[in-house]
Amino acid sequence: MDNWDEIRTAYQVARIGTVSGAADVLGVHHATVIRHIDSLEGRLGAKLFQRHARGYTATEAGQELLKVAQATEDQFAHLAARITGAGNDISGEIVVTLLPGLAELVAPTLIRLQRDYPDLKVRYVSDARLFRLEYGEAHVAIRAGGKPQEPDNVVQAFCTHRRGLYASPTYVDRHGLPESEDDLTKHRFVGPVDPESRAPFNRWLMSRVPPDAITFRTNEDSVALEAVTGGAAIGFLPVLLARRYPDLVEALPQRADWDSPLWLVTHVDLHRTPRIQLFLKALKEDAQGCGMC
Repeated sequence: MDNWDEIRTAYQVARIGTVSGAADVLGVHHATVIRHIDSLEGRLGAKLFQRHARGYTATEAGQELLKVAQATEDQFAHLAARITGAGNDISGEIVVTLLPGLAELVAPTLIRLQRDYPDLKVRYVSDARLFRLEYGEAHVAIRAGGKPQEPDNVVQAFCTHRRGLYASPTYVDRHGLPESEDDLTKHRFVGPVDPESRAPFNRWLMSRVPPDAITFRTNEDSVALEAVTGGAAIGFLPVLLARRYPDLVEALPQRADWDSPLWLVTHVDLHRTPRIQLFLKALKEDAQGCGMC
């Protein structure tokens, strides 16, 4: 693994998917690209790509190499920017990852920053899996639950993600509201697809109602919102989202054990870059301004 040119070539082939495209980006002949790939595969003893009529697709081994190469390329770019002084410009890409259903917390800030800094490019990835910041899969991760413990990451408290239990006027007209927790079994609920969900509000619900009381299951807040506003059942919604629908009724008073602490996580190598610092600062200010924290 002593030839960065070969690794960079493999990275571009994996990113673009064709030899000719990678050759154009690298400014080399396509035969050089093929030679680099063949040499790298020979030294690693593993196939990095599946060749097919439309181009090249990275194998599992290729995907692992891509993660390392992408992180290295990103770090070289930041190093060059700092050396030349261009690191003070707010430009380039910022990749933010967080759990599904948290867009209300982040998207407005990203949109505002991109309006103020037109050279800033945004990639927003909503996924339940943990992205590996050390491999450059994301620049900022927003995680829920216990404080993340990865040693090479910088972790900051963000805010508390609050949930409420809501019903629509249509549901209330048909079924009324629970008078207390003891009355929950008489009602219909929106619940998680995964019965092993670790979200505190889902654990609370499933510990208090039988499975047949959960009549609508989804893993998307947008679908839960449709079910609740449509009168299908009572359901948990982010408080910030529910504020947009003033007709919704709280089925029970909010409880602290429905809430989740949120953490801002960045890798130590990128934490102090200008665009990351700008985003973190703006995100905290916006969260405080709208009463999330």
